[in-house]
Amino acid sequence: MSIPLSPSIDMPSSPFEHEAPDMLFGLPMPMARAMALRGERIGDDMAQVRMGFKPDQANSRGDVHGGAIASLLDCALASAVRAHDPAAYGVATIDLTLHFVAAGSGDMVATAHCERRGRSISFARGEVRAADGTLVALATGTFKLMARTPAHAGV
Repeated sequence: MSIPLSPSIDMPSSPFEHEAPDMLFGLPMPMARAMALRGERIGDDMAQVRMGFKPDQANSRGDVHGGAIASLLDCALASAVRAHDPAAYGVATIDLTLHFVAAGSGDMVATAHCERRGRSISFARGEVRAADGTLVALATGTFKLMARTPAHAGV
């Protein structure tokens, strides 16, 4: 069963709506700026992340490269795993399985759901759709959930 991508999806708006381009749902992530990732919604074990198209993300045909889509899915699934308290937890990806369904161009939107959250290991699934609604990729992932600690000065 795929997760629907529509304005009627039952997911709260993000309290991180106006965060800096190098942040993703409250966590500093310079890659978010490099990949044009924006956290759109998070909560209720779900997350939605948009990747704005940049020419550097294109493959030889002008479509979004599979590696960029993989990065988007990794970030979206990881965000869903920490959706219960986004700023308090980080994650490490243990396993990520992708299935590319179709080529896509333009902005990509990933929607993900945490299927099971354990004390340290969690499982999520998600999908990416192109701006026109085309299903581009599906993914499942396993993540290690880690409580965040304040960064040390100079680190």
